[in-house]
Amino acid sequence: MKRAVNIEDLRRRARSRLPRVVFDYLDGAAEDEITLTANRRGFQSIQLVPRILGGGTADLSTQILGHRYAAPFLIGPTGLNGIYWPQGDLHLARAAADAGVGFALSTASNMSMEAISAQVDGPKWFQLYPWGKPDFSKSLLDRARAAGYSALIITLDSLVGGKRERDLRHGFSHEIRMSAPVVLDGLMHPGWLASVWLGRSRPRFENLVAFLGDGASDKELADFTRSQRNPHFSWEDVRRIRRQWDGPLLIKGVMCAEDALRARQEGADGVIISNHGGRQLDGAPATISVLEEIAGCLDDGATVLLDGGIRRGSDVVKALALGAQGVLLGRATLYGLAAGGYDGVARALSMLADEMQRTMIFTGCGSTDDLGPHNIARPCRERDRASPERE
Repeated sequence: MKRAVNIEDLRRRARSRLPRVVFDYLDGAAEDEITLTANRRGFQSIQLVPRILGGGTADLSTQILGHRYAAPFLIGPTGLNGIYWPQGDLHLARAAADAGVGFALSTASNMSMEAISAQVDGPKWFQLYPWGKPDFSKSLLDRARAAGYSALIITLDSLVGGKRERDLRHGFSHEIRMSAPVVLDGLMHPGWLASVWLGRSRPRFENLVAFLGDGASDKELADFTRSQRNPHFSWEDVRRIRRQWDGPLLIKGVMCAEDALRARQEGADGVIISNHGGRQLDGAPATISVLEEIAGCLDDGATVLLDGGIRRGSDVVKALALGAQGVLLGRATLYGLAAGGYDGVARALSMLADEMQRTMIFTGCGSTDDLGPHNIARPCRERDRASPERE
């Protein structure tokens, strides 16, 4: 990974190593991918205020939900990571632990929550898809608690599936369906084919095996996830889960102040501002564009995190300056995983930390506590409107 100097380098390596069907699942989004593009442009449109002679070091450490992390980013919950690299979830979790940053495991992981917990030290969060009946979620919560997961994320922006047209063209729906083009593409990527598809076991949703039995195939488990979607999930269900989980609880998928306030009212410890990486509602705004309003409406005790479009350490600085306590990484670390397994993930985290530290030094911030709205360059017309008119 020495020649990779930014996340885009890792993306290109991932694209080279993966068959098209797998890369498109990682890289793609819903419909016209407007929101996917907006997430990046949202960060790119924000300018930072340079400050000179502010000091030569910057402390990235940050307190989130009672734990001090080495940097204010966590590897967010993502599913089907075993199709990028064998034991992909384990590599993500280990790289996070070694870097001193957080890790959240998805319901749709390809390694069980118990297996990850047994092999990785450090704080870990569990992400719940609110599928099925109440017994489904209660079973997963009981297991997560027993396995030592310290916080719970409920993802509420995927109660129905987004129209991900790249996947539809490939016939991909949580498992790879064999066709002549897919087979040929796999043969043209022998490294991936040997390590993943012809390995000891095909990736399947291991957290869900308990519901179907050890003999369940990857297709049967994928069919099960589709059958268990619950578009009627409600705030009453959130209250039920709040009663069942006695640790910190975050609501993921919040994109407006009203939902953030309601989440807090229903007992959530905080929110994750997320549009699911553009993979659900195409046309939703960039997450960074709604962050300041949402953070500003919540009380000081609420945790506010953000994901979507983060590719640079400067993106993390911008998010913290506008009110987030931290960010969750999705594609950025998955590109690293697909490019080089553990080494690729570690490289992604290292590059983001280095870029973030440089950015903070350039903006005169010695610690994450120093970041705030004053670090964001406001257009002159906004400053003029804020000043009394001259006679």
